[in-house]
Amino acid sequence: MNAQVKVEPPTLDKLREPFPQHHISKLPKPTKAQNDAVKADFKKGIRCKICGGWHHPDVVHLDYVGHAALTDRLLDTDPHWYWEPVSFGQDGLPAFDQNGGLWIKLHVLDVTRLGYGSADGKKGGDAIKEIIGDALRNAAMRFGAALDLWHKGDLHADEPTAEEAKEPKAEMPDAEWARLAGLIKATGTNTADMCKHFAVESLRHLDQDQYGKALEALNSKLAKMAKAESDQKAKQSEKPASDFAEVLEDEIPY
Repeated sequence: MNAQVKVEPPTLDKLREPFPQHHISKLPKPTKAQNDAVKADFKKGIRCKICGGWHHPDVVHLDYVGHAALTDRLLDTDPHWYWEPVSFGQDGLPAFDQNGGLWIKLHVLDVTRLGYGSADGKKGGDAIKEIIGDALRNAAMRFGAALDLWHKGDLHADEPTAEEAKEPKAEMPDAEWARLAGLIKATGTNTADMCKHFAVESLRHLDQDQYGKALEALNSKLAKMAKAESDQKAKQSEKPASDFAEVLEDEIPY
């Protein structure tokens, strides 16, 4: 007797799988200035070898997944998927908002998420189809479909690798640290507050920009302290400690 192979039902993880290259299209995204230039002079445009459209030669193209490819992925994930508008008009048809856009609910494997589609002021039947396709892509993105393309880059580019996380952070040179430490001591500054302000574990991990800002703030604080002490001596009168503290209050958060 042949052993039965258990087939696992599809899950929402299917939607997060990368799309094959032949399912990815190129969408031109011209700027307003580029559009205006071509409208003013048709000859300033070119027949694009990337997308086949006629537009300014310097237009940037974005990767996107079309309606058909997305529908194919939705069917692979859930043959019974469907969408519905968030609301209906008095005529029983999907209700568009004041901007001509459409909010929808996308239902996949008993999970529902919202999406929004628009056609940037276009009119007619083709515009309606474009709005629906745009809304489906927007809602599917909430499930993770083609999320890497929507992001237009590496989603985890800012996250350190395991090797980078293990590497100790570079510390500032001893000479720079000695100068900073001297100012901290002279002004009686709370180092814990400074670390919190600059979001670092140690003040020796300040970068050059942070180091410069710290020196400027501490030197300013030291100058104010010196002036307050000088004024106090000049008046030859005792001032309550609270008055002296008020003179030193400023925008420095440490």
